[in-house]
Amino acid sequence: MAPKHPPKARLEHSENVAGGAAADVHEAHHPSGPLRWLLTTNHKEIGTLYLVFSLTMFLIGGVMALVVRLELFQPGLQLVRPEFFNQMTTMHGLIMVFGAVMPGFVGLANWMVPLQIGAPDMALPRLNNFSFWLLPVAFLLLLSTLLMPGGGPNFGWTFYAPLSTTYSPPSTTFFILSLHMAGISSILGAINIIATILNLRAPGMRLMDMTLFVWTWLITAFLLIAVMPVLAGVITMMLLDINFGTSFFNAAGGGDPVLFQHLFWFFGHPEVYIMILPAFGIISVIVPTFARKPLFGYASMVYATASIAILSFLVWAHHMFSVGLPLIAELFFMYTTMLIAVPTGVKVFNWITTLFRGSITFETPMLFALAFIVLFTIGGFSGLMLAIAPADFQYHDTYFVVAHFHYVLVPGAVFSIMAAVYYWLPKWTGHYPDERIGRWHFWLSVIGVNLLFFPMHFAGLAGMPRRIPDYALQFADFNMASSIGGFLFGLSQLLFVWVVIKCVRGGVPAPAKAWDGATDLEWSVPSPAPLHTFETPPDLRRVTS
Repeated sequence: MAPKHPPKARLEHSENVAGGAAADVHEAHHPSGPLRWLLTTNHKEIGTLYLVFSLTMFLIGGVMALVVRLELFQPGLQLVRPEFFNQMTTMHGLIMVFGAVMPGFVGLANWMVPLQIGAPDMALPRLNNFSFWLLPVAFLLLLSTLLMPGGGPNFGWTFYAPLSTTYSPPSTTFFILSLHMAGISSILGAINIIATILNLRAPGMRLMDMTLFVWTWLITAFLLIAVMPVLAGVITMMLLDINFGTSFFNAAGGGDPVLFQHLFWFFGHPEVYIMILPAFGIISVIVPTFARKPLFGYASMVYATASIAILSFLVWAHHMFSVGLPLIAELFFMYTTMLIAVPTGVKVFNWITTLFRGSITFETPMLFALAFIVLFTIGGFSGLMLAIAPADFQYHDTYFVVAHFHYVLVPGAVFSIMAAVYYWLPKWTGHYPDERIGRWHFWLSVIGVNLLFFPMHFAGLAGMPRRIPDYALQFADFNMASSIGGFLFGLSQLLFVWVVIKCVRGGVPAPAKAWDGATDLEWSVPSPAPLHTFETPPDLRRVTS
């Protein structure tokens, strides 16, 4: 089912709505000189800041992952001490989740949501600026903990208590502060996105006329507002346990360590969908463009996204099957976890059906989108295996779990961000990305990511525990393959950086409608998009159902 307002009708609007004389009036009020990027309130520039920050954190977190893989290349303690190994695994997870993937999606939302709904900017521009600048401060603080006495966080990215409260280094208090700041940034950004989508849509654009990317971000923003206060609460309880003698998570003082896990995963599982729902929106925009067909089942995709968001609040304890839950609780969380596969399956079915008999071309954005569909589905299947409570007792805390969530988050979240960058670079820069280097980047990434993570399934099933710097000899071949794949994937990202830099500096000029099958509203404005667009909102009311 296509949107009720055919998307192609949106491109009939003249490009003069993009800016022109009205935009010139605003240029005089726009910050210039060294303060331009510090004070900017323009959604495109703030989106660019988010994306550059995300890429920087992605590279820093990637280097930490390579330290881990280098240590695990062979059995025995090779290069780093176990304490530093633990800091690298912890910081890698924290940086990739809170510093790379989430800001990457927020950057895409800042850039594209106003363009896709015909809005001149975000609803709350100054708040937008503030919510971004919280992030560099937060992550500089987090990275600085590595230089503090006792080192940085060393208790895993899930920071389970009492490991993170009783046995943690002194820098844990600074880690808590940095996480608070990142959480405030997320909540403010989510408020801004909801206000923008609900209030600034072009005249005549109904909710069911919006692109799937806008829809998925609207739902994601509500998820953020719902769960980030839970994270704030649990880390505040940690702070009190560490510094003020409370015993929320200390059994000796009447507390309960399992309470921490309930609170953390009530935040943590919706967080997984915060990092994947915008990816669903990106793929739902790219696949129809390069298949040259309307998205199959538009309405069902919207309802499936909402269903996933609601169900994500009902499955948190599937991370906790081994803590001794009552049987009725294990059955409840097992069945609800399997149920969440249904709306996810609807999405995969709709993407495949969109591709069926389409006039498909295989430009780099489409290659990453197709890889997403295949590899994310592999991650989904291993997730179903983990949902089965009796089997989870074997999988729990092994490399099988590491393989599962990395198949969801790397070929899932990270590949979708890369697909989006290749897809929208012509709109951002006015130039097409280099297709030859893009294909090299794609194939090296796909080979590297599978060589990195697929052997982890077998290592985990054979019993290799996660978060250890040394291991038994029988896991040596699996780990060597994973480490080679890790370096192949990591180094291939330098090609991605080069493609972006090359595209910003020049290349084949892109027209307003850079891709033949593109039909959404952002392709009606010139390439590169002017600093101010839609000063006069496009009026979509003349389009009839």
